[in-house]
Order: sequence, then C-alpha cells, then structure tokens
Amino acid sequence: MPEADRQSVYRILDANANRAREALRVAEEAARFALERPDLAETLKRLRHDLRAALAPLDARALLGARDTAGDVGTAIATPEEGRRESTRDVARAAFKRLAESLRVLEEYAKVVSADAAAAVERLRYRAYDLEKRFEEAVAPSQRLAAGGVCVLLTESICRRPWEEVLRGILAGGAACVQVREKHLADGALLARARQVARTAHEAGALVVVNDRPDVAVLAGADGVHVGEDDLGVGAARRVVGPDRLVGQSTHSLAQALAAADAGADYIGCGPMFQSETKPQSVIPGPALCAEVTRAVGLPVMAVGGITPERAGEVLAAGAAWLAVSGAVCAAEDPEAETRRFVEAVASRRDFR
Repeated sequence: MPEADRQSVYRILDANANRAREALRVAEEAARFALERPDLAETLKRLRHDLRAALAPLDARALLGARDTAGDVGTAIATPEEGRRESTRDVARAAFKRLAESLRVLEEYAKVVSADAAAAVERLRYRAYDLEKRFEEAVAPSQRLAAGGVCVLLTESICRRPWEEVLRGILAGGAACVQVREKHLADGALLARARQVARTAHEAGALVVVNDRPDVAVLAGADGVHVGEDDLGVGAARRVVGPDRLVGQSTHSLAQALAAADAGADYIGCGPMFQSETKPQSVIPGPALCAEVTRAVGLPVMAVGGITPERAGEVLAAGAAWLAVSGAVCAAEDPEAETRRFVEAVASRRDFR
C-alpha cells in the first residue's frame, strides 16, 4: 500500500475510533443519569471497552501519528441541526446515530489493514443496533404495549418460593412485564423492592410497573405505574411520572375504561375475567367486558382475574393484548414452567391471527 494511502486510512480509523468512543460515552451518560437504567449504562460501558479490544490489532502508534486535527477539512463543516438538541434523550439519540456510522466506517477501512479488527468491529456494530433499540424502548415503553404478552403481578405473600427466585423464574419463562404489587411494604422497603425488580427485569428485557405508587415508580426507574379506581387516578399519576412512563388503570366496566382512556391512560386493565383466589369479587364481568372494551377503546387491554393457561384462549379471543396473572404463577411449584404456559398461549393466539 502506498504510504500516502496508508496515512489516509489511519487518519480515517483514528477519527472514527474517537467518534465511536465519544458517542458511546454520551449515550452511557444518558442511560445512567437521564433514564437511570444501570443495565443499559453497564452494557454501553462494556461495548466501549470491547471497542478498544476490537481495535487492538491496529498499530496504535500509526493511529496517533496519523492524527492531524488542524489539517482536517471536516472540522469546519457543520449543519444547523447539529447545534440544536431538545432534550438529553435527543442528545443520546444523535450519539447512537454517530456510533452506528462510525462503526461502519471503522469496519470498512479496517479491512485494508486488519481483517481481524474489521470482523470484530462488525460484531460490535450489530450489538450497537440492538442497544439503540433497547434505548428507544426505555425512552418510550408505550411502543412495546401493542405487542402484548404476559404480565405477572409479583406479590411476596403469595409466592410459594422466595420472591427473588419467583422473579427469576417468571422472566426465564418469558414474561414481558412484571408489576410490583406490594400493598403492605413500608415506603423504604417498597422502593428497595421496586429497584431490585427493575434491575433484574430490565436486564431480561421486560417492562416493570409499580402498583399504586407513581412516586416509587419514578424513583425506582420503573417503566410505569398501575393505578386502581380508588388510587390517584390517571391524570394525577401522569403528572408524577411524566409523559414517557406508562400509566395503566384497572377498570370493571366500559364506562370506567372510556374514562381512563380519556384521562390519558396508556393501557386499560380489564377484569375480572373469572373468579380469583387472590382477589375475590362479587361481580365477574368476564371476557365479554374485555371484548366490549377492546372494540370501544383504542388502547391495549390487559385482562386480569382468575386467568389460567386453559382459559387464556377465551380471553385472548375477546381481544386482550395482555394476560395479567398472579397466583397462578407466583404460587406455582415451578413459576418458570407456569409462566411459559401462558406465554405459549399468547404466542398461539398470535399465530392463529
């Protein structure tokens, strides 16, 4: 390779290595301080260190020697958009775009000097794509509601096994959401519990909502709050959690569901579907209510109350996007296996559609 060409390649590699590292750090700070998501911050930090390892086959002295900031004609080129950001999340989003572009440039030009480095950077590029998706889901968890799934209402008092073991089991079984439902814990203990659940569930890619307490949901870094008809209400909860976290409300009639939607709920809790040992009710509106709410309200419906894997098909056929279950999983001898039965029921319904 001619020396001039080699010098150009190393200038390109050095500039984009710096750009990629800087972008990772910018995104990491947003995950750490704006989203308060330790799982994302740690993964971004690990990617930054792995980038350094991926570039190790390159000649470090040649990279530094090729650097010529004063002679870089690109430093004077800028667009008006580059000087404007509306929020910390916009800053992070721009960083993810720079990261993907920089990794692609590194991959292509590294092929000239090191096939090993190019292959390693390619693997990092795909990880970066996945991280960008996870970041967007964390910023706007409502985007994940439409997909539906299984939400487990986690309450320690009904768990047959230690609640931490139950949590790991339901996540391994494929639950897409965990609701922290601990009505009798003191505030400090509830916050500690919600934080632990949030860390564990987020690492598994699941959503976390806190029952009744929007303040705890925010402090714990959860994805949202679920309120009942006698709690703060959707509007008050929204003022606490802000526009980007989820707010769901329990409803027992079409009128309540419509009111929750008008108040700005992201999803509608609907039930009970059947009689439940966890929370017995005198009136059971059943899957008929679910069908009625689904037709009338343009929001994901989370059905709750006495649902078993055998009854799940009836509820899903009525239009529920989510199955909310509690005792059927938490009190099971094998929470993972029982969760998987519900997840398979949801998957079967999707295939049927």
